[in-house]
Amino acid sequence: MSHPLHVAFIWHQHQPLYKSPEGNAASYSGTGRYRLPWVRLHGTKDYLDLVLMLERYPKLHQTVNLVPSLILQIEDYIAGTAFDPYLEVSLTPTEQLTQGQLEFILEHFFDANYETLIKPHPRYRELYQMRQEKGEAWCLAHWDLQDYSDLLAWHNLAWIDPLFWDDREIAVWLKQGRNFSMGDRQRIYSKQREILSRIIPQHRKMQETGQLEVMTTPYTHPILPLLADTDAGRVAVPNMILPQQRFTWAEDIPRHLHKGWEIYKDRFQREPRGLWPSEQSVSPAVLPYIVKQGFQWICSDEAVLGWSLQQFFHRDEAGNIQQPELLYRPYSLQTAVGDVSIVFRDHALSDLIGFTYSGMSPQDGAQDLIGRLQKIAQMQQQSSDEQPWLVTIALDGENCWEFYEQDGKPFLEALYEGFSNEPQLKLVTVSEFIQQFPPTATMKGEQLHSGSWVDGSFTTWIGDPVKNRAWDYLTQARLMLANHPEATEENNPSVWEALYAAEGSDWFWWFGEGHSSNQDAIFDQLFRLHLRGIYQALNEPVPSYLMQPLEIHEARADHRSTGYIHPEINGSGDERGWGKAGRLEIGGARGTMHSSSAIQRLWYGLDQSNFYLRMDFKSAVQPGKDLPPQLNLLWFYPYKTMHNSPLPLTDVPDAAPVNYLFHHHLEIDLVTHSIQFQQAGEHSQWYPRESNAKTALNTSLEIAVPWTDLQQPPESPLRLVLVLSDKGRFRNYLPQNGLIAIELT
Repeated sequence: MSHPLHVAFIWHQHQPLYKSPEGNAASYSGTGRYRLPWVRLHGTKDYLDLVLMLERYPKLHQTVNLVPSLILQIEDYIAGTAFDPYLEVSLTPTEQLTQGQLEFILEHFFDANYETLIKPHPRYRELYQMRQEKGEAWCLAHWDLQDYSDLLAWHNLAWIDPLFWDDREIAVWLKQGRNFSMGDRQRIYSKQREILSRIIPQHRKMQETGQLEVMTTPYTHPILPLLADTDAGRVAVPNMILPQQRFTWAEDIPRHLHKGWEIYKDRFQREPRGLWPSEQSVSPAVLPYIVKQGFQWICSDEAVLGWSLQQFFHRDEAGNIQQPELLYRPYSLQTAVGDVSIVFRDHALSDLIGFTYSGMSPQDGAQDLIGRLQKIAQMQQQSSDEQPWLVTIALDGENCWEFYEQDGKPFLEALYEGFSNEPQLKLVTVSEFIQQFPPTATMKGEQLHSGSWVDGSFTTWIGDPVKNRAWDYLTQARLMLANHPEATEENNPSVWEALYAAEGSDWFWWFGEGHSSNQDAIFDQLFRLHLRGIYQALNEPVPSYLMQPLEIHEARADHRSTGYIHPEINGSGDERGWGKAGRLEIGGARGTMHSSSAIQRLWYGLDQSNFYLRMDFKSAVQPGKDLPPQLNLLWFYPYKTMHNSPLPLTDVPDAAPVNYLFHHHLEIDLVTHSIQFQQAGEHSQWYPRESNAKTALNTSLEIAVPWTDLQQPPESPLRLVLVLSDKGRFRNYLPQNGLIAIELT
């Protein structure tokens, strides 16, 4: 029997628990202060429009995960009991704003993707350019109160999804453009709450019609395998340095599962079937708890399946996975207390949506994905499998859209139109596929690998010195709670809520190396506030170390690349996608150049397709005026015999490393944005070659150079120097203490 290719999209909707306990005792109910605004802003931009667009195509079925702690935070905003610093200043009359609040507005109310959220709106773009070109100090001295009022309004308006722009009130605001009043800002906030109030009912409605399956997650999004035993970190990384104290509180796992289960039942009037284990992290130890709670299926990543089967997946040049029959099927995990099904996502297809298609036209991106799935459908027809295949595409359902035109609306519309016209492809929920085609492949529970979606390991959440310190703090607090058996969830709910909050995965994600954001210090503070809430609720002294940050939150020192990166090349300077990049501090007190340097920082890294470089500039820098107009990238390849030539510039100092010989040369004109690519030949000559390099210059210069240009595989060691020049004359080079060494380790 010939089957269509079944495709299961799973969108993961999650934000950290931004709510902090109030007063001297932990309190997570009633009015709360939220340290960051992202639940409110993503709630108006990402959670409702996704399913409303899907509803237009009733034959297409999908799955959405709504994390319980996200649901509770959305409900706080709907009730009008949640207040974050961004909201507080948005609702303050401009004449009452303090100097500190004005500085906060200038620093944070451009917290948005420039290309997609700021640039399309003329007044917002005008305010942004003033801040960028003239600086915050100039704005503080010259802006009037109307400028601030317009900025407050636009930050909130820009985060409203384009799907709602035909709303009568929103359309009026967009047309108005400027001269927003306090009353306008209040009505914009009311519109945000109105959109938020539709999220849960819309998901419930579409689940009842069968088009949508809503799944859930452990209560506050903890890494379950690490709650069971932090030694699980050594399954994938045997030499991992672990925290000083072993955390083994498996009894917290059923608590998180039960609370998530009950919140789901209350909001959706049915029991959940699917569980998204936080960070797709699984281990044999957590399976019995999942089975006992009643979940029917879970999901994880292809890397976890590869480790479990000792069958690591490889792809051909077109990106098609080898041995697809192993990945594109559900498995039944067998445990002593019962079985649970598991599906594994196609990591590469998921990443294409998360990181790649935003840089393509909506039609091209949609057609590329459909074309890849059509190829998999052909492979299915050629296989001997009697069971149909299930391709699982699972990813973050919110953050990627900020990098798409109109928040992904044109892309999703093109994608859904394409699926509707493609009989070979059938979009299903995971539950309906498993019900119709129960897993025929089985796996013993103890065979399941202990790992997550990040490289099949837990290194993102444990093993780093700062992450380990945080685990030790959590262990001490958990021991303190264990020493108070009288503190039950019934008579002391605050202490347990503080514990659950501290056990969330998000804090550990941001600690130490690997990931960084503007809000690192806030995440550090929130984690310690939750831990302090445990002691306060028990009337125990708060340890002094919880009064101090876990780490110093300042510009980080140089560090090497720690893994593949997938940045968006748009010149925005946004750190998303650059988390594992190497970094070199150039300007500032920690840099190697004088603090007045126009260039502040270099980032570099690679993935399977490209070599990436990013150069961060000081605010309002103008190439050709504040720094030389041409940037030259020069590579050579150690350990390889090939033709190399000297720098094709005049006035080059006879000193290392600029007197070395190089094999490839990419010149970027920072004024005209043109590029020229050359390759060294015999007799110290350079020969022009075609290049598919991509560059973008805005607040930063970002560059992607395909490995096909460099004629090297990604694992090839290379050395790079950057040279600034003016009309063919050498002016400067960086880094000034040697070459950039790029090698996978």
